[in-house]
Amino acid sequence: MGGRTVTLDWINTADRTSPWPEAQAVVAGLGVSGFAAADGLMSLGARVVVLDESEAHADKATLLEHLDVTVRLGRGVTAELPPGTDLVVTSPGWRPTAPLLQQARAAGIPVWGETELAWRMQQPDRAIPWLGITGTNGKTTTTQMVESILRADGRKVAAVGNIGRPIVEAVLDDVEYDVFAVELSSFQLHWMNNVHLHSAVVLNLHEDHLEWYASEPDGMARYAADKAKIYDGVTDACVYNVDEPLTEEMVEGADVVEGARAIGFTTGIPDISMVGVVDDLIVDRAFVPQRRTSALELAKVSDVHPFAPHNVANAVAAAALTRSLGVAPRSVSEGLRNLHLAGHRISTVAVADGVTWVDDSKATNPHAADAAMQAYESFVWIAGGQAKGTSFDALVERFASRMRGAVVMGVDREMIADVLARHAPDVPVRVLDDTHTSVMDEVVALAGAMAGPGDTVLLSPGCASLDMFDGYADRGDRFVEAVNRYLS
Repeated sequence: MGGRTVTLDWINTADRTSPWPEAQAVVAGLGVSGFAAADGLMSLGARVVVLDESEAHADKATLLEHLDVTVRLGRGVTAELPPGTDLVVTSPGWRPTAPLLQQARAAGIPVWGETELAWRMQQPDRAIPWLGITGTNGKTTTTQMVESILRADGRKVAAVGNIGRPIVEAVLDDVEYDVFAVELSSFQLHWMNNVHLHSAVVLNLHEDHLEWYASEPDGMARYAADKAKIYDGVTDACVYNVDEPLTEEMVEGADVVEGARAIGFTTGIPDISMVGVVDDLIVDRAFVPQRRTSALELAKVSDVHPFAPHNVANAVAAAALTRSLGVAPRSVSEGLRNLHLAGHRISTVAVADGVTWVDDSKATNPHAADAAMQAYESFVWIAGGQAKGTSFDALVERFASRMRGAVVMGVDREMIADVLARHAPDVPVRVLDDTHTSVMDEVVALAGAMAGPGDTVLLSPGCASLDMFDGYADRGDRFVEAVNRYLS
């Protein structure tokens, strides 16, 4: 192993003003966040080495090399930590069991994620509030809601993190932002240790990404513990889901800054220190003057679109987060009304011959698929991909009576087909072994043949997509294209 015990005492408490030219930083992975991390470290003056087993990032490597960053691509380059390493910044997809990361920890060398690096790059003199959003489902929608509300309030805001834009990239912008809306995955939270969010929310917690914790005795507990880290260091408000007591327990166990409040969100009638729903109104009983005994109206439930029970919950959570920053009540309603969500989430593609075609490719776990299935009385289900160690039994049991058929694809297709055979034996199922992306035309044709007037063909896979596609967006785009060809 080529690493060494860290000798730069300041690394553990480093900020933007630290003597970075003294340090050598290794960036593990040259994906979107890895490229941003390398760029950020270079801007600080550090010596940067980037390692990635894939040679697919040659263009990024060439650009970084022109900027005096050392880049090593290809099989075996991550087997050993380079000599002289003082810090490792890892891409979120890297598991803690990766040899490079294990070697760093064994040598006493700090391992950060891009989130940690971005936070430190703003300290001590350029700090702005961060509003953090995590949960198994609804993160991206809620982050977009938060962004839209803040813009309606006149704030310069960047939506960053797991939503697709690296936080470091926004930190390096010339724009002087007022606030960041930060979507955080469990992977990103795992490597986050010294970030102090202004306010944070855990929307919900269900099985997902358990394959990432396969080496842990209780993967679900480890997943929950990583989610709970979002509350550590919060300075103002820890927002929790009243309907999921585990999220409140996370707040109770968090090491927050003195004075930080616990704020509940609910789609029911809120108690004091909660934001919730009364009749057809989203109301605030948390961030109101003490002398006020009644709830403060923030928005109408009809301001939420697309309308669905889980989206109302997301909107209430977004309202609680933004109210913690002092946004005006009118900004909540205006922000929700003005919101234009990104695609692939319960998005109607077409309606033809009485059949509705819906793209819900962003449903990458069973709980997300559950939220979509609740909206349709009868549907043909398009499922499959990477199940990530999750179970589909409860989902199929719950919605078997609504299924008119199922088309299953992807690496875990047989597992899902087996669940359908056990819990929905009367539902016709077609399993496709073809793993090429062109299979989507066959998927759509088979689903269309099963659907009749009044039915919905629902692409809500309940699985990740990287076994066959470049991501859930690519999967959804190919579905939309195949539907258009089928109906033309």
